[in-house]
Amino acid sequence: MLKFEKYQGTGNDFILLYHETALAKDWDASFIPSWCDRRFGIGADGLIVVAPHSEYDFEMRYFNADGSRSFCGNGARCAVKFAASKGLFKEKANFLAIDGVHYAELMDNGVRLQMSSVKKWERNDTHFVLNTGSPHFVQFVSELTGCNIVAKGKAVRYSEKYAKEGINVNLVEVLNDNELSILTYERGVEDETLSCGTGATAAALAHVLQNQNEGKFHIDVHVKGGKLSVRGEKNKNGFEAVFLEGPATFVFSGEMNKG
Repeated sequence: MLKFEKYQGTGNDFILLYHETALAKDWDASFIPSWCDRRFGIGADGLIVVAPHSEYDFEMRYFNADGSRSFCGNGARCAVKFAASKGLFKEKANFLAIDGVHYAELMDNGVRLQMSSVKKWERNDTHFVLNTGSPHFVQFVSELTGCNIVAKGKAVRYSEKYAKEGINVNLVEVLNDNELSILTYERGVEDETLSCGTGATAAALAHVLQNQNEGKFHIDVHVKGGKLSVRGEKNKNGFEAVFLEGPATFVFSGEMNKG
């Protein structure tokens, strides 16, 4: 039996496990799909293992619901809150994830997480492609009402170009210069999720690119599960000092048989 805690960040929900020693590279992830199953398991968009690290405050290892690895912005914010509850840090942390080292700090209403800098992207007539820790396809639409994000997501994700590695798909409506609304289809979950932190970040950066803005920006992104904020700076080198802000909430705890 393994003890777990359940967290959610704007409706993106995760199973959190604490590993008292450093994680081995070949950590067994075979049980994750059954745990994440919403009918036969605990139910979650992903599972996160948090463990101490010799060089950083902790290590976060994120698994999608199908057991595949990636980075997750909402999951990382939940991992930060979870790690703080385990005494791994107090107010500010540096932690290791699959895409490198991240800085984070606790806020009154959640967690402020530094995302990876983004130096490259693709811009097409109909969409943008950016990697904000996970790859994202971003398309702007006049309004989200009536959009079928699952059908659109599957069509793009399983297209010849993206079928092998997969890609997350986002449809974005611009509400005003500093406010967006978004729908996201996530690879690994293979369905719509109520929120996606890396997706919200990708949408905000694509919005800056579309408007050809330079300098600092602060964009609120409305997801089905609430609101996230993305701050950062666009300069000649790309996007730097990018932060994702939003809630990370404990839901419940329990024990589950790994088998």
